[in-house]
Amino acid sequence: MSTAVDTPPARAARAGAPTITHWDPEDTDFWERTGARTARRNLIYSVASEHIGFSVWSLWSVLVLFLGPEYHIDPAGKFTLTALPTALGAALRLPYTFAVARFGGRTWTVVSALLLLVPTSLAALILTPGVSYGTLLAVACVAGVGGGNFASSMANINSFYPHRLKGWALGINAGGGNLGVPAVQLLGLLVLATAGAGHPRLLPLLYIPLIVLAAVGAWRRMDNLPAALRGADRSLREVARDPYGWAVSTLYIGTFGSFIGFGFAFGQVLQVQFHDRFDTPVKAAALTFLGPLLGSLLRPVGGRLADRWGGALVTLVTFIAMGAGTAVVLAASRAGSLPLFLSGFIALFVLSGIGNGSTYKMIPAHYEGLVRTAVVAGADPVEAEAAGRRRTAALIGLAGAIGAFGGVLVNLAFRQSFLASHNGDAAYLAFLAAYLFCSALTWVVWLRPGARR
Repeated sequence: MSTAVDTPPARAARAGAPTITHWDPEDTDFWERTGARTARRNLIYSVASEHIGFSVWSLWSVLVLFLGPEYHIDPAGKFTLTALPTALGAALRLPYTFAVARFGGRTWTVVSALLLLVPTSLAALILTPGVSYGTLLAVACVAGVGGGNFASSMANINSFYPHRLKGWALGINAGGGNLGVPAVQLLGLLVLATAGAGHPRLLPLLYIPLIVLAAVGAWRRMDNLPAALRGADRSLREVARDPYGWAVSTLYIGTFGSFIGFGFAFGQVLQVQFHDRFDTPVKAAALTFLGPLLGSLLRPVGGRLADRWGGALVTLVTFIAMGAGTAVVLAASRAGSLPLFLSGFIALFVLSGIGNGSTYKMIPAHYEGLVRTAVVAGADPVEAEAAGRRRTAALIGLAGAIGAFGGVLVNLAFRQSFLASHNGDAAYLAFLAAYLFCSALTWVVWLRPGARR
């Protein structure tokens, strides 16, 4: 074919400013000879950086458990502290996607990793009793830079893999990143159990050397594919005019918005709704990580199931099951049954993880179909394939940003529900309505007889 990516000159270039000039993963010979190995290497280091990004993004879901009476913050104020980084992370996902197109995946992975030093250093500096609530809000908001890493990482890895493996590759990349949520919660539990609730600054300090290692690893071992994403800003305008893009983004609010929103809020929900059972932060932290852990591990399963059965079908089944899980949580809340409440919530985490993988698979599958249609109509195959990859990356950024705002809505729903009635019942009813709506949308747009495939 063209220049091999793993020739000695290419390896030498990686120490400076490596750029792969030829990349055709749909060519089976190219893929088996050099492509798969190069893609796998980039995937590994992408996952490592994104994983730490997710941990920093969700850092305040753990830090709020350290904020005892001496900080003078009520439950509503703590839900605000977790909503702010969610919002900034969502807003940053679009510019982070463009950054991959502008600077290349390897370069931007290094930059985005180093940016994580800002929120961790600030949190380690200011977390002491007597700090103002406004300062806490500002520092918590800065942690949102970790949320942008997901979009840039997914857009980058999407360009490395052939269509037949995208569901698996994107699922592995996203699932490995999502594992950053339970990882930081487990580290928080370790700090609480050993040093105690009076030492919250230890948690962000633990991440500073890990951030540096991730940045160094990306600099030494990743590659740039800038040509694959040129014109991403134009592609974003194209997908934003396509109703398909907004439909997929709405589904992602239901799946990823639930995952990240519940991940940020679950510990607080346990402490407020079952305060007699979780009267210390350690007790809440001991259970907080379990749901995000299972949801993250099963995200690649959702991608693999979508590769086999189709993303729309898997997503529909997932939303129906999430509606049933929410009904269980609501019934448990009203009955005051902690075992049933935990079972329903963990099921929601698991299902949202599966739905994350299956929903994202629907994006490259859609543009793969458009590429085939364009080629049959006489379009140049190379240009059509490049356009399809750009639009896929653009929609990954758009859907990721919109979906992440679902996490903001989850935290705001809990905040208002507990303010109004001191329980989460109103929030659970809102979630149930949202899942029923997403189920209907999936059926109407993708699965009903005569729907556009």
